[in-house]
Amino acid sequence: MLKDKVLVEDPSGKELYESGWYGDLKDNKVELALVEAALLSERGKVEVVLDGAKLPFKDFFAKCAEQDPRFTARYTVYKDLRDRGLPVRVGFQGSDFRVYERGAKPEKAENIKWIVFASAEDYECALEQLGKAIKLAKNIRALALWAVVDNDNDVTYYIISSVSP
Repeated sequence: MLKDKVLVEDPSGKELYESGWYGDLKDNKVELALVEAALLSERGKVEVVLDGAKLPFKDFFAKCAEQDPRFTARYTVYKDLRDRGLPVRVGFQGSDFRVYERGAKPEKAENIKWIVFASAEDYECALEQLGKAIKLAKNIRALALWAVVDNDNDVTYYIISSVSP
């Protein structure tokens, strides 16, 4: 486990990348973002090892949540999107996730369908942050979704297309 990544060095990493588009493939090794590693750990697809000791899912999740105060909301949204069968990649430029059309594969990734911003329901968001999300989405011809996780871990998605002060 690296600071914000989990490295899969055996052949199963390449299989995870090719079959489910998890992580980034580099020199036959796969670097997983923490949300990806947590989901795969929960599903029993990877074992996370830190300092020579295997971390059960709950302990790994707790470490991630300590490191990233938004981890629980981000993980809940990521898991929800994956459970819906969507090809999800870690986001960029302030977004949490990129979602592609169903059936997208690493070698045939078409345009991004949605960029997703995850937050807990008690998260205070400035209009400026929403404006940046909308601008990013328009620049890449995608829709901006704000995913709000409530206290029951249910996710509600809102399309954001404009803001007015």
